[in-house]
Amino acid sequence: MTRTLRALAVTAIVAVFAAVNAWAQAPTRVRGTIEKVDGDLLMVKSREGTDLKLKLKPDASVRAVVKASLEDVKPGVMVGITSMPQADGSLKAVEIHIFPVGLNVNQSHGPWDLMPNSQMTNGAVQTSVAGVDGQVLTVTYKRGDNPPEEKKILVTPQTIIVKYDAATKAELKAGQRIFVANATKLADGTLEVASISYGKDIAPPM
Repeated sequence: MTRTLRALAVTAIVAVFAAVNAWAQAPTRVRGTIEKVDGDLLMVKSREGTDLKLKLKPDASVRAVVKASLEDVKPGVMVGITSMPQADGSLKAVEIHIFPVGLNVNQSHGPWDLMPNSQMTNGAVQTSVAGVDGQVLTVTYKRGDNPPEEKKILVTPQTIIVKYDAATKAELKAGQRIFVANATKLADGTLEVASISYGKDIAPPM
């Protein structure tokens, strides 16, 4: 019995350390405003009001978020769509961001943290059909070896639509709104960033 209890205790401790380690390495999203730029170090005020330090990797990619229109959302285009579930089970788009051609997009559908209960769908546009309240997009996504899945998402006149322009680190300035999808927290609390988007003529809506 003693050996069994000890084994269980060791297993529990290992599980706790594994969970803590996984949490420590979990990627972090950042939405906020640049307050100061010092080389590759950005001082950012998050949307929650937290002061953050973002360290850009030497090869970090920078993209400018610019306005787009529904005409740019064509079949075959890869998009990310933030949506809100409706009472009837349908999805209504809050925003659509059109990914750059050739970008390796992580196709998926699941919870998103833009606002409570929001969802994110990353995939390829298949069709766009006029509906009663707007345009209905059919978006397909393929996760791993699973068969392709699809979502139908309503786009209304209130849906924000953007795309990305290539940019450089030199374009990052104080006062700009930024979005980072996948930052890694370093031991000193600094967030290491491999890719960052800034609002050129519109704040990143995703």
